[in-house]
Amino acid sequence: MVRTEISLFLKNAPGELGRLAALLGEAGINIDALTIQDASNYVRELFLARGKSLKRIASAASYNSMRKDSADFALIRFLPADGTINKAIDLLSKADYVFDIMPVIAVELENRPGELARIAGRFGEEGININYVYGSVSGPDAKCLFVFCPEDIEQAAAIFKE
Repeated sequence: MVRTEISLFLKNAPGELGRLAALLGEAGINIDALTIQDASNYVRELFLARGKSLKRIASAASYNSMRKDSADFALIRFLPADGTINKAIDLLSKADYVFDIMPVIAVELENRPGELARIAGRFGEEGININYVYGSVSGPDAKCLFVFCPEDIEQAAAIFKE
């Protein structure tokens, strides 16, 4: 249930995702789930999540400069296949990628209406906030893999041990 996600900033340019995917693929590291977003959205969300006004964190000029610079990058979060996290970390380190790792909850769900509501409802019943979620499915008859990043990983993991 608890897995390790890798987050990294990648230059927002043609071919960069292909290079990263090729690096992982050539090393035999499969990606179970992936999400990509413009890094400027991440920077904006980061400031909002801290509950501080932007004026207290940085001047408007400084913030706008940061947003402009961050638009040159994409924030990629991915879940390497079970058993390959250490290999992925070593590989990314040797290739000079700047990345972070985060414990997340990965859950296989039936691919039918209401399954996400059921799981998200369980988090809500326990008072656990979900920072972000993404998922993947290979077809209409296959199970879905959803990745949740809750504020309290231990409390969230306990839900699935019941």
